[in-house]
Amino acid sequence: MNTLIFRVAAPFLTALMLLFSIFVLLRGHNAPGGGFIGGLIAASALAIFGIAWGVSAVRRAIYFHPMSIAGAGLLLSALSGMVSIFTHVPFMTAHWIYPTIFGVEVPLSTVTSFDTGVYLVVVGAISSIFLALEEKDHD
Repeated sequence: MNTLIFRVAAPFLTALMLLFSIFVLLRGHNAPGGGFIGGLIAASALAIFGIAWGVSAVRRAIYFHPMSIAGAGLLLSALSGMVSIFTHVPFMTAHWIYPTIFGVEVPLSTVTSFDTGVYLVVVGAISSIFLALEEKDHD
């Protein structure tokens, strides 16, 4: 399915889906959404872009190798859990900080960093699988 309409619409649809995946990620953890669902939406967006424009276009767009993205996400998730060890509370206990950025207090938590790590793991792993299958399909 490589029509002109699809090739023109795919970048817009991809951008819209990536923005929605970030919304779902940030909404996450205690509400419906989070890193896993957001990552699936983002990986689906990259798959749509790849179907329309090819694997090389997706690889240029994401810049890093998908497994490097997954590895960075796994590291971020693990480090989010390790924070609790240094404060002498059970593993994966949530911690919050409230830095002031440009005069606005921004609540940041280990929950958000954990969900972001899960998001990156899912995007990297699913994208890697998709790109490998798509490359094999065109060989």
